[in-house]
Amino acid sequence: MKMISRRDFLKASAVVGATAALTACGGGDSSSVASTATSVASSAASTASSAAAASGSADIGVCIYQFADNFMTLYRADLEEYLGELGYSVTIMDGKNDQNTQTEQISTFLQQGVDVLIINPVQTTSAQTIVDTISPSNIPIVFINREPDKSVLDSYPDKCCYVGADARQSGTYQGELILATDTEGDINGDGTITYIMCKGDPENIDAQYRTEYSIKALEDAGKTVNCLYEYLDNWDQTLAQQDVANALAQYGDQIEVVFCNNDAMALGALQSIEQAGRTVGTDIYLVGVDALAEAVQAVIDGRMTGTVLNDDVGQATAATEATRMYVEGEPVEQYYWVDYVKVTAENAAEYL
Repeated sequence: MKMISRRDFLKASAVVGATAALTACGGGDSSSVASTATSVASSAASTASSAAAASGSADIGVCIYQFADNFMTLYRADLEEYLGELGYSVTIMDGKNDQNTQTEQISTFLQQGVDVLIINPVQTTSAQTIVDTISPSNIPIVFINREPDKSVLDSYPDKCCYVGADARQSGTYQGELILATDTEGDINGDGTITYIMCKGDPENIDAQYRTEYSIKALEDAGKTVNCLYEYLDNWDQTLAQQDVANALAQYGDQIEVVFCNNDAMALGALQSIEQAGRTVGTDIYLVGVDALAEAVQAVIDGRMTGTVLNDDVGQATAATEATRMYVEGEPVEQYYWVDYVKVTAENAAEYL
């Protein structure tokens, strides 16, 4: 039996969503698109390539908030590949997590006269300024990964859209992963789930929603929760490792669950958990988001309770299709959503 790579597997299960979802999805139901995004990668890519070839090439500028981000490393590689398959010229810039740097890069792209800008903003609070800078040039914008306010999209009608995943869903799935454990998160049986939270960028809506909805899932299931501490670790593995080590030293066995807004922080937390002599699945639970390869392997090995797939392939496919539609003058909706997927010991091998 021939094995396929994780990227090929996800691409094969995503691209129907690029075509069907982009033509059928309006503005806000995140649960419908990824279920649509489930089957036709090669045929949709072939169709898109043929259309692009018929209409000529295009120059696409891509602004990524920070190349050092693990998830965005996957995402930008997907974008470069898929846009290249359409015959487009693609330039990708590293914002280095500095909005001023990214703003200068956008100005450079405007001077070069690119056909479409794909922007993963450093600060979502700067999204309106970004639109105000670009709109006089009439260049379409595809915002990705970091959701701007709807008013931002409304201010540039028919020329601005957002492609992403609803972070409320990822937080909910984290809570459900804990509820699915043997103890439903209450390892010591005292009737309360006691946890710490490792949070991402406080300005990022994904961090906010994952923090809120992971706990909401527990409370909606009738569980009593106790937050010992929330740590601001800004998506960073090293910061999370340090904070979780401090938390374990301070709170010890009181900590039953470690929630992390992404897998990088979860992997840092895992290092400290194991160094402290704790065992995931036995006396502590640990969940993340992104389904990075190392985290998925940890789930398979029983060293993480679970993670949540943030589908870089599905999102990059949808962003590529939105870009193609702008290039070819087709109508584009404001929002395109791609579902998250719970990754457990039972299905983790599919995502490795």
